[in-house]
Amino acid sequence: MKSHGFIFAIFIAIGIAYFFPQGIDLLPLKTITDIGIGLIFFFYGLKLSPSEFKAGVVNYKVHIIIQLTTFIVFPLLCLLCLPLFDEGLKSDLWIALFFLGALPSTVSSSVVMVALAKGNLPTAIFNASLSGLIGIVATPLWIGFILEKSTDFDFLIVLQKLCLQIILPLVIGLFLQRYFGQIARKYGRQLSLFDKTTIILIIYSSFSSSFTSDLIKNIELIDLFKMTAIVLTLFFLVFFGLAFISRLSGLNTEDKIAAQFCGTKKSLVHGSVMVRVLFGNAANSGLLLLPIMIYHSTQLILVAWYAEKYRKRKFTD
Repeated sequence: MKSHGFIFAIFIAIGIAYFFPQGIDLLPLKTITDIGIGLIFFFYGLKLSPSEFKAGVVNYKVHIIIQLTTFIVFPLLCLLCLPLFDEGLKSDLWIALFFLGALPSTVSSSVVMVALAKGNLPTAIFNASLSGLIGIVATPLWIGFILEKSTDFDFLIVLQKLCLQIILPLVIGLFLQRYFGQIARKYGRQLSLFDKTTIILIIYSSFSSSFTSDLIKNIELIDLFKMTAIVLTLFFLVFFGLAFISRLSGLNTEDKIAAQFCGTKKSLVHGSVMVRVLFGNAANSGLLLLPIMIYHSTQLILVAWYAEKYRKRKFTD
């Protein structure tokens, strides 16, 4: 219910952006969100538990399956969807879909769902954390590779922003983790609220820019349905594909749960942050967040349902 509350808040922010897009000029939102992004990754480094991280290291087979799915299989599936968009590489909707495919897994919801399903929790914690770290580099590399072929995207400028806004705060957080890590984990719920507030502000700012330019208003309903259908298809392809690969690899039920739940998740937090870092205040930033918001809502509902199903089956075994 808390996750659904966050989704509800997102749509309220989009509604406010639609009716009051000029609100973006009333506050220094760019400065606020830039500072917020740095603090998100500073706290991320600070909260990372070395003991929990180490506990999942040895399960290498599951790690390979999850990380390859997240950063190779998912983007390639989105590339296969390119013929579905008339403008090809120039299509903002396809770029938004590919952006979703290049994102890392979530941390909190992956771990919570694996715990609910009675899966391998240390493996889930390790992979969710590792995915977030890999995504800091992998997502911009994928986006840079695609956009440099079709736009004036300058990867070097993005790399500078990436180092300043994300990597540097993360490294400082990891360095200070031994001194303040326990305190950060103790107040994890409050820090999570800060993360979500920052994301809400980024979403409001992004959609305000898009509504001001009439970019989102010009999306046809059929394109929205098409995007939703593609996103749902991607989820089920990856979810059941991971189940098949897990059986083929001889994984037990607990590891299979961790692989399916961590391998299908995509992070709205990283998506919102990366939009701001990679594209700044571009008019299409709200449009770029559209697939990840559809996917985020879908994955929470579907994975929660499958988690409950796994939990009941596990209980009766």
